[in-house]
Amino acid sequence: MIRLFLVDDHAVLRYGLRALFQQEASMQVVGEADNGIQLLAQLPTTPCDVVLLDLHMPELDGLATTQRLRVEFPDVKTLVLSMVDNERAIGQVLAAGASGYILKNASHDEMLVGVRAVAAGRRFLCSELGLSVLDKFLVGVPEPPAKPMSGLSAREQEILQLVADGLTTAQIAEKFFSSPRTVETHRQSIMEKTGAKNTAALVKAAVSQGWLT
Repeated sequence: MIRLFLVDDHAVLRYGLRALFQQEASMQVVGEADNGIQLLAQLPTTPCDVVLLDLHMPELDGLATTQRLRVEFPDVKTLVLSMVDNERAIGQVLAAGASGYILKNASHDEMLVGVRAVAAGRRFLCSELGLSVLDKFLVGVPEPPAKPMSGLSAREQEILQLVADGLTTAQIAEKFFSSPRTVETHRQSIMEKTGAKNTAALVKAAVSQGWLT
């Protein structure tokens, strides 16, 4: 039985992950936390095998949490789950002691494979990231320069501009004939990719980088 601890400041995501893992007879979710501080407080009385850990969280983020886990709970394996596909960020958490890294858009099957791999003591990198690294190695072409707006998708760039213009989530959703939840998902992705902690910091960074019209 693989004992899992879920750490993410988005309760909806934790709910979905818990539902996924509870379908597996070989896995058990033994605990949940919003951030690294809560995780570290519970681990002494909640033994687990694998911590599924978000990268950007309040109070104690994924990198700092991984570093402390390696020192304070060396037998616990860490699998980072994030929307950030930046190679530098991935390298940092792996160097800090994480056993694997998987993107939040990975399939359910791949998440299960990742958990089983790190629980067995192996390293794991999701297929999208692994293929990206392999392509660069095979082609031998230097990494292209960073895209404008820090690698944001076209829709994320549009949403960032509208946020800076002062539109609410509901107004943006109406403009794109979408749901507020979808807009919030895009906003969260923008925050994670840019490293901004709140909307004000996001707009300030976007202005300073010349991303906004």
